Amino acid sequence: MSKVVAALAVSVDGYISGRTPEGADELGRGLGDAGMLFDWYFNGDTPSKVFGDGFKLSPESARIFDELAGRDGAVICGRTTYEHSGHFSDGSPHPDAPLVVLTHRPVPELHPRQTIASTVEAAVEIARKLAGGKDVGIMGGGAVTSALAAGLVDEIVLHQVPILLGGGHPFFRTLPQHVELRLLEAVPAPGVTHLRYEVVR
Repeated sequence: MSKVVAALAVSVDGYISGRTPEGADELGRGLGDAGMLFDWYFNGDTPSKVFGDGFKLSPESARIFDELAGRDGAVICGRTTYEHSGHFSDGSPHPDAPLVVLTHRPVPELHPRQTIASTVEAAVEIARKLAGGKDVGIMGGGAVTSALAAGLVDEIVLHQVPILLGGGHPFFRTLPQHVELRLLEAVPAPGVTHLRYEVVR
């Protein structure tokens, strides 16, 4: 059975995006002042086999990145991530996997590669069908936290970048209970450490 996997670049203090400059529009702000969280995508000479030559990673990061990306058959994201990412002009953050947007509000001009779900349970069910036996990726702090609270996440991968942002949007929000993790793999690489955890049930 396919797994639900949350994988995101994070600072050491747990932020997935930084602060918005004073007076800037909150929506569509992308990473704020935390663009360095994704420098490891481009600090090597190994092209991604899944995303192409636009990604030049270190050999260590390329192995982890392509292994995860190659497992994805569908992706779920929350509405905030969807808005901050400019609605994903290609329809999805993944070149081969359709996107399920978790939202309670209508999405104008929905891309053909996108589907709407109003609950995290429905989003996972839809994404599993779209994935055709492959894994489901889930991104965005709110969506991941909701899926964790519902017991729907199987693995968490933290691409931990050695910086303390000191503010911004945290990856994890308040959970109703503890979630125990088991470390499966830790891979140090230039500019990032890849930490793969299994969610213990």
